[in-house]
Amino acid sequence: MSDRQSLPHAPANADAATLAAALAHTILSGRWACGDTVPRELDLCEHFGVSRNRIRNALATLSACGLIERTAGRGTVVCDISEWHLLDPNMSLWLSRLETPHPRLVNEVFAFRLAAEPYVSELAARAATALDLAQIESAFNGMCDTAHDPAQRSAHIDHDVAFHDAIYRASHNLVWRQMGILLRPSIVALIQRSHHRVDRLDDSLERHRRVLEAIRMRQPDAAREATEHVLARTATDLELSGRPPELRPGVNITP
Repeated sequence: MSDRQSLPHAPANADAATLAAALAHTILSGRWACGDTVPRELDLCEHFGVSRNRIRNALATLSACGLIERTAGRGTVVCDISEWHLLDPNMSLWLSRLETPHPRLVNEVFAFRLAAEPYVSELAARAATALDLAQIESAFNGMCDTAHDPAQRSAHIDHDVAFHDAIYRASHNLVWRQMGILLRPSIVALIQRSHHRVDRLDDSLERHRRVLEAIRMRQPDAAREATEHVLARTATDLELSGRPPELRPGVNITP
């Protein structure tokens, strides 16, 4: 059961949207577990110093996003993660500002990337234009330029996200492109978490370089395999698996 000590902070006289975001972050970070009972409306009013109507509006937003369920006689409980509406615009906003996502959410987003991104890279190897290649390469160069300076870790993450975003665009498939946009905040959270667990990024850079080269050389099978190697590295950094497979020199990329 959630207790009042676990309640987040919010600015004085916060509006319903701000309250919803604060409560959502408590759930999305795993501080409140699935099945936990959310504190009563009156307790929330007292904690945040706002009206009951404002609390109800905030809770209604969480309910619409599948984060909580409000039942007469049972109170308000946190829903199972399988009920969360990850593609809802509010969820995208909340996830983009989340520093430490729920461990199960990390697993689910990674599972999506593992299923989708090798195929998206394969499509990009077939469909990428000169402009697409320039954008992928620009993002990769930004990753290289910021990889070894701890002060630029945030910039490095931005370039990493841009790299994968450019590959989604280079697929020239409307559905995959939209999925990439909608899940971008979740992917950002995943990349941030994986980067916080590593000190050196040389191996990661080499894996990304091979994705770029495979797409540039229009080798779909090599692009798929190279992307799988990138994700194997990510899984290790997130402690979702053991040591990633070693890269073989020139894996499947031929001039």
